Amino acid sequence: MSTDKQSGKGSYNYLFVTLLILSVFFVQYIFRYADDNRLTSWQWVFANIDLKFFVPVLILGIIPAYILSRFSFPQLRPAMFLFLLSFTVSIIFWGEPEVIVDTSRYFTHAKHLEIYGIKYFIQEWGQGINAWTDMPLISFFYGLIFKFFGESRIYIQIFTTFLFSITCVTTFFIGKTLWNEDVGFLAGSLLLGIPYLFSQIPLMLTDVPAMFFLTLSIYTFIKTMEKGSIWIFISSAAIFCAVLSKYSAWMMLSVLPVIFIVYLIEEVQKSDNPPVAPLYLKGGWGGYSRHQIRNLVYRSISIAFIAGSLIAIVVILKFDVIDHQMKFLREYQAPGLKRWGESFVSTFLFQIHPLIFLAAAYSGYEAFKKRDLKFLIIFWLILLVILLQIRRSRYIMVIFPMLTLMASYGMQKIKNIELRRFVAFSIISSSIVVAIMAYLPFLQRMSMVNLKNAGSYLDSVKTERIEVFTVPSTETIVNVAVAVPVLDLYTEKDIYYLHDETYAPPFEEIKESPLRFTWEYKNPKYYTTPIYPPLVRRELKGDTAFVVISNGNVKSLPDYVAERSKDYWGKKVFDISDGVFGFSPVVTVYFPSNDKP
Repeated sequence: MSTDKQSGKGSYNYLFVTLLILSVFFVQYIFRYADDNRLTSWQWVFANIDLKFFVPVLILGIIPAYILSRFSFPQLRPAMFLFLLSFTVSIIFWGEPEVIVDTSRYFTHAKHLEIYGIKYFIQEWGQGINAWTDMPLISFFYGLIFKFFGESRIYIQIFTTFLFSITCVTTFFIGKTLWNEDVGFLAGSLLLGIPYLFSQIPLMLTDVPAMFFLTLSIYTFIKTMEKGSIWIFISSAAIFCAVLSKYSAWMMLSVLPVIFIVYLIEEVQKSDNPPVAPLYLKGGWGGYSRHQIRNLVYRSISIAFIAGSLIAIVVILKFDVIDHQMKFLREYQAPGLKRWGESFVSTFLFQIHPLIFLAAAYSGYEAFKKRDLKFLIIFWLILLVILLQIRRSRYIMVIFPMLTLMASYGMQKIKNIELRRFVAFSIISSSIVVAIMAYLPFLQRMSMVNLKNAGSYLDSVKTERIEVFTVPSTETIVNVAVAVPVLDLYTEKDIYYLHDETYAPPFEEIKESPLRFTWEYKNPKYYTTPIYPPLVRRELKGDTAFVVISNGNVKSLPDYVAERSKDYWGKKVFDISDGVFGFSPVVTVYFPSNDKP
């Protein structure tokens, strides 16, 4: 009888969770105009979505969530399951174009290493290679991929997806180490409950790699506090990589002293409150704790010395570059964060599933009630974001693993493990449906897809080289020249481009713009020094595709461009327009007469 009652009660619980997931979606949909995200706002991504088709798919998504919650494989091989699930789902988004113009910087950095080598990259970083406000490590990895695997976007996407999947696994290990396996497993899984992440994973940017290196730094430092030994060197290397991945990671690494203090306080408490047990340890329990305290101090100093020495070498070698960047960050980037930000409502209630945020918020109460000091480790970064009012989703992506750890911690209040996992997998399922059916189609309709489509088309044309012209525009604060490296990413052909630096808007108009970097574009010499003989008009005829990139359709081409196009048979225009963003690159491809497609 009691079994039947429990079964009935369990069925009601599952039904309640299902209705809750659907209700949350409808609330988000109704209030979608409150989402002010600059890339994937719900008011944009759901503008053309038919709910009559979308909602049934959302409901059907609950079925695999229920199956996984009762399936044994995730429990038997949690790390493997997290890696495979996250990697498989992320592959779906590889068809997304590069939707953020920052890609042009990282591609240019990487191509310098590919063509001129590692030594040149290191020597010229910040000199011949315009570093803007970027650290070199991620571009260095991208360059190595180009050099040893080939200049293809697919290799970059495999790399960034791999790092995301490893981040899910590392998040699992953090939760397992601090508390238990279930906390870690749900936390790693809930990273898939953040739709915004799927829009970033395929992109040639630094945000996903930086999230990985910060999460790895936290995990390896925790392991060093507990184990020492080889973990000291692993932790030092992870911290070094995090520091060289992104400047914002420097501030986030302040969590490491918090970890040390938490472990130190716990050891002191052990010394003051020994358990009732035989004192078989040498020196008694208090002596053992004092020994552990000395170990913690020694391990922390060792990491500080090793990581600090590695970082100091880089700072000494590139002091002028880093000093200039730090000043620029204070004068430009820091004030700019207030102007370019998005609301916390957007980030935590739309771009992240609201139930993740609510569970994370509740976890603070549970941790306070339990007097759980280790909770401070995962709470610290969220506290920093709130106190410093960092409001842009891209800039706070690195804290998402800590947020899902908080959410998982809060979900432990649900005592039934299968129901708890059903809640988590339902959140994940609904987020994946939103990402695939709303985010992805919207991203694939963005104007930046014109560069992707044009690049693929150029690979089918029987020419070895591409001559590119850009048409300046007064209707956007983006320098159209930055579209050239993005086009280069999509084509295997050699590009020849002469950048005209004579046109630029008044400095006052762009000095506070988040896209100011586009006007500091320096034409790489590999675009002006072709492998083949100098490009003169008679040699180009019948040998080179001619491409014009403009911001939107232009009524008439500049005279020098119009004159240049006379020798060509025809043209194909790529002009998909999203109608949302100010920068809308249109690519027109002209073909020689003997290259009729």
